[in-house]
Amino acid sequence: MTAPSAPARHSTGMGTAVAGMLLIAATYGMARFGVGLFAPYLAVQRPDLVGVLGWAAGAQFTSYSLAAVVAARLVDRSPRTGLVLAGATATAGCVGVAVTSDPVVFVVAVFVGGMGGGFASPALVPIIDAVVAPEATPTAQSVANTGTAVGVIAAGLLASAVPSIGPAWLLMAVMCATAAAAVWHPVRTRTDLATAQAPSSGPLPSSSPRAWRPLLAPGAAALLAGAGSSLIWTFGPLLLTGSGAVAAERAGWLWIALGLGGLLGTLTGTLVQHTGRRVGGCTCAGALALAGAGVALGVATGGSWLAYTGMAVFGAGYMGLTTVLILWARHAWPHSAGAGTSVLFIALATGQALGSVGFGAAQELLPPVLLATVAASLCAAGGLTALLGER
Repeated sequence: MTAPSAPARHSTGMGTAVAGMLLIAATYGMARFGVGLFAPYLAVQRPDLVGVLGWAAGAQFTSYSLAAVVAARLVDRSPRTGLVLAGATATAGCVGVAVTSDPVVFVVAVFVGGMGGGFASPALVPIIDAVVAPEATPTAQSVANTGTAVGVIAAGLLASAVPSIGPAWLLMAVMCATAAAAVWHPVRTRTDLATAQAPSSGPLPSSSPRAWRPLLAPGAAALLAGAGSSLIWTFGPLLLTGSGAVAAERAGWLWIALGLGGLLGTLTGTLVQHTGRRVGGCTCAGALALAGAGVALGVATGGSWLAYTGMAVFGAGYMGLTTVLILWARHAWPHSAGAGTSVLFIALATGQALGSVGFGAAQELLPPVLLATVAASLCAAGGLTALLGER
């Protein structure tokens, strides 16, 4: 296949980045994090499911990690297969949530839907690396990764316009399938998508401790920040509506605020280029800690402006942190960027799974303000860990 010219490559690449943003929007902002968004509506329309929300979130983060493990061995060689799996699992999970009121089936549906993001992010990294000019790659990766913010905004608007669980989740299923097709179709015949793959022995660079050392600091930071972030992703709306800071019927606007703040994640590539990965990661995790403190104050004082501001800052910090992890993986394993991204996102999701189950159990024992304080402390610890990464 003849290599495309630089202008054509830039145009095609940025178009692929935008399509990738839509896929991330559907698989993350809707299929994955939509459960927490719709929690107040689930409490009213399907009360039998409220008791398993913590377990469902843990199952979702676990399935995400399992998908990312598979993706680590798959996407650097066959990224298009990762796209198909992302669309199929996210779509199936959304359909399952739409039609069930049974707690066990609900957890299974959430488990399946959580796989979508685990396939999507690692698959997009080598695709964007292949079709975008090298100097534009950090920006393109940031644009695609910010799709979570776009999806959260769309899901928030959907929750406000169609608060009924069944129709809303069926619409999200359609969006997941459509977004996956939108990314797959323009690259379906390309033969240069595996240009970043490792030698024939496999996509992981080495089993030696030295090869894994560059990922230790960002992995530990992701684990801690993931645990802290899980409180807002899973229980944020319930805490803020339960405290009276935000009316239950306006819960969707909390996620719209989160998504609007998350659009700042498009600037993460520029931030990392100017400050480096360590400072960039610390800055983003620090924003998550600040957001947790804002949510704690919102719960304690009943101030709606604190609630919305905290959610917006959280969105900016989370989208920024996940982009930093992608760029860190590309630097640490330049010939296996998809696999490296999988490793760091597994660490993030593992922290989220542990945090979701832990915070779910602690809700009966600790007041909401203390829960939010613990979450903020975990995020701050993640930021300090990132700062200690290798120069």
